[in-house]
Amino acid sequence: MEKGLIPNCPITKQDIIRAEDILGPHLGSLKGKTMRKTPGRVTINTLDDLLDGMLEEHGNVTLTVDIMYINKIPFIVTLSRAIRFGTIEMIKDEKKSTIIKSLEQVINAYHGRGFKILHILVDRQFECIRKHMEAAGINLNTTARDKHVSEIECYIRTIKERIRVTTSILMFEQLPHRLIVEIAYNAVFWLNCFRTKKAYTTH
Repeated sequence: MEKGLIPNCPITKQDIIRAEDILGPHLGSLKGKTMRKTPGRVTINTLDDLLDGMLEEHGNVTLTVDIMYINKIPFIVTLSRAIRFGTIEMIKDEKKSTIIKSLEQVINAYHGRGFKILHILVDRQFECIRKHMEAAGINLNTTARDKHVSEIECYIRTIKERIRVTTSILMFEQLPHRLIVEIAYNAVFWLNCFRTKKAYTTH
């Protein structure tokens, strides 16, 4: 504008300054012309270093377990004390063999990382797996009749809350079975991504 490179243009330099004050800088120019800043140096913390410190203090794990239902779909949900790591798996039924198979996968996942599960806290629905757990060196602690393990019950309520948050913004009146399962898995995934206030404080 100052050099008059556009003939017969009524816009002045002051018009451009006022427009930038009102509307801000041109977005395309900002995105297209801004140079990328040099990122900071990456500091590498190995997984082994993190696990060593955690294993030293929380190597012996107490696991809380219960069955959750979403639209009549059963899930085995587990939550470890202190570490506050949760798992979830859809199960086809609530037979003894199915429950044992699901829990063995969780137990093996912990053992594979160097943790040792010593105690499992459950309600009386899981009494049928006592002998199997004790044979594996795990103490199964069941609640009194009509009582539940408060930690896993609270965790299940949190999972259901996250599921409702997701489903409330979807445009479907009916959700497919597989979608419900994946939404539940996604909820637990993100709960594990962020440390809670209770993490590492309960022994």
